[in-house]
Amino acid sequence: MSELPLPSGMGGRTVIITGASSGIGASAARTLASLGAHVAVVGRNPERTKSVADSVGGDPFVADFGSFEAVRTLADQLLERYPDIHVLAANAGAMQHTRAFTADRNERTLQETHLSGMLLTTLLLPRIIDTASRAPEGSVRIVQTASSANLMGHIVLDDLDTQRGLWVDGWRAYGRAKLANILFAQELARRTADAGVGVYSFHPGLVATRFGQGSFTMSAISALSFGHYGLSAEQGAEPLVRLAAAERIAEPSGTYYQRLKPNGPTSPQAKDAAFAAQFWAASERRLSRS
Repeated sequence: MSELPLPSGMGGRTVIITGASSGIGASAARTLASLGAHVAVVGRNPERTKSVADSVGGDPFVADFGSFEAVRTLADQLLERYPDIHVLAANAGAMQHTRAFTADRNERTLQETHLSGMLLTTLLLPRIIDTASRAPEGSVRIVQTASSANLMGHIVLDDLDTQRGLWVDGWRAYGRAKLANILFAQELARRTADAGVGVYSFHPGLVATRFGQGSFTMSAISALSFGHYGLSAEQGAEPLVRLAAAERIAEPSGTYYQRLKPNGPTSPQAKDAAFAAQFWAASERRLSRS
């Protein structure tokens, strides 16, 4: 298995990064901008989003992924602003320690980590495919931030909101949402197989933040990180940067990376193409009811 190659120049390319107002999203924005990309910085906090965009010479876009209406408005703004989209990095996500629902009637972790990203991706997809028709082969990509927490995930199609069973401080829903990211990337890769768009997901490692600090289940997540614990934001962003900017990616579209290594460990459901298609359909039903 080959490690992800180093990034190359990104001059003339447009990169959209969600969840880019802090953490690995902000770090990736800075690195990709230094490689010549024009970066659209998408975040929830207006001040931080503008600060990051200003620091990279990019454009700030503020959107709350807890609202499908906000995501649709974001898509309209991005399509109006950019005639070409070379890379979409779907990095936004969240975990709720207390069970909560959005105005769209979805469990908040599911919507903010999976459903809203799926909605934005599908709204931008025609523009991304059109860009791929004119760009160098293999250079147009969709990159999904997932997690080794997917190993804790088991999706139940008639309980997408994790209403049955223990909440476990939000970790069950988070593991399911990160598994959803991998399933979405795999199914999207199958649906875009002839469109010239590469689709990948990755585990960044556990970046050193206060996220989940003091939680018993955080110890379990740490164990699943395979030694990639306590990384800096720059280290955590490295797989995203390489997936966005490597000249060529040897592994097929749909591959899940454990940091820089392809074919990382996943929940058994991530190995079931039929289930991925069923989950896609169930997710579409959630998007269509709003």
